[in-house]
Amino acid sequence: MLGAAALTVALAGCGSSDSGATTVTVFAAASLNKVFTELGTEFEATHPDAKVTFSFAGSSDLAAQLDQGAPADVFASADTANMDKAVRSGRITEQPQVFATNVLTIVTPPGNPEHVASLADLARPGLRLVVCAPQVPCGAATKKVTTAAQVSIAPVSEESAVTDVLAKVTSGEADAGLVYVTDAAGAGAKVARIPFPESAGAVNSYPIAAVADSKHAELAHRFEELVTGPQGRAALSKAGFGAP
Repeated sequence: MLGAAALTVALAGCGSSDSGATTVTVFAAASLNKVFTELGTEFEATHPDAKVTFSFAGSSDLAAQLDQGAPADVFASADTANMDKAVRSGRITEQPQVFATNVLTIVTPPGNPEHVASLADLARPGLRLVVCAPQVPCGAATKKVTTAAQVSIAPVSEESAVTDVLAKVTSGEADAGLVYVTDAAGAGAKVARIPFPESAGAVNSYPIAAVADSKHAELAHRFEELVTGPQGRAALSKAGFGAP
């Protein structure tokens, strides 16, 4: 059942805001939070008749909410698998466009107190490792790289969004975590970053599409065009996302 908080956010996008502007609701992967918030501000500046409201969460949660009928205008997933679910449920009928790519990196608290230096080090006994749950895109990528490298990990927790993994590391609740390079970059000095070559074996593609039953289809497509166009590409590149 759709959670009350998520439903409240979704319902907010059904009509107009108090200012009279049309509210466009965008369901977007948690890893897009910072860059999409910036793009939303740009969109509102050039579309004074519109207000962009975001629902950021794990892509699997967002796909499930769409399947359950949550109202939305745009869906941006951190992988093609969850976008495919939205297509199968009938909420997406147009051809989704891949607008960015992302890969994993290891993050630790500042100074890397446990001296993690490689993917293999994440299998070390006693290391408090946090990763994304397998159904979440970053979790699927984690499983893919560790399986290919034959590294057997035993995480202390599996989170529903990459931002939750990052929070566990920055709060000191974990010795290491696997997150996207963009999330690590956004955390700045709050984490130490350890790139690993195996990450190239699990590149996540990010697709976006307007929701088929959007009540604001024209604005939904305009936001999609902003993300996939030159302004969106520049903002995504600055945030560390790879090209489609």
